[in-house]
Amino acid sequence: MPDAPTLDHPTFKAVKAAFPGRKFQGTEFRAQSTLIVQPQDLHEVMAFLKSDPACSYNFLSDVIGIDYHTYPAKMPGRFAVVYNLESYARGDRFFVKTYLDPTLPTDGTADDPALYLDSVTDLWPGAEWTEREVFDMFGIRFRNHPDLRRILLWEDYPAHPLRKDYPVRGRGERESYRIVDRTSS
Repeated sequence: MPDAPTLDHPTFKAVKAAFPGRKFQGTEFRAQSTLIVQPQDLHEVMAFLKSDPACSYNFLSDVIGIDYHTYPAKMPGRFAVVYNLESYARGDRFFVKTYLDPTLPTDGTADDPALYLDSVTDLWPGAEWTEREVFDMFGIRFRNHPDLRRILLWEDYPAHPLRKDYPVRGRGERESYRIVDRTSS
């Protein structure tokens, strides 16, 4: 098992050296390092993390969405997208996070231009399914994605249910289901 990463993790230094004029933040929590990037820089930084021999993050384990609506602390944006990277050569795990702040109300299906990121499917083809899940559940769209459509819910579903402003009981989607009991099945 590798040594516990710290804020002087070598990947932080490599990214800072490769992108001297860019704004980054780094965090460490429970021996896990996270690089926070601006949304417009995400794809370029991810390409660097994969292709640079000093980094060599050749496996994208997961892409997740987070909604910080009603979160007690002030966050840089309401939504975050987190990429879980791993380098097989070093057995090293590294997280990349970017924040998005909506410009339109999030209680419907409005196509907000502020909730777009560049897809990383050209770097890691396995990102196709996880980016689709983030789109389906949070409404964050990925430019240049080869097949961006819902993956868990039907295509006409009226919202994105993991957004915190989505009602827990839904908006009437379940009321139209036929009830199946033992006599009708």
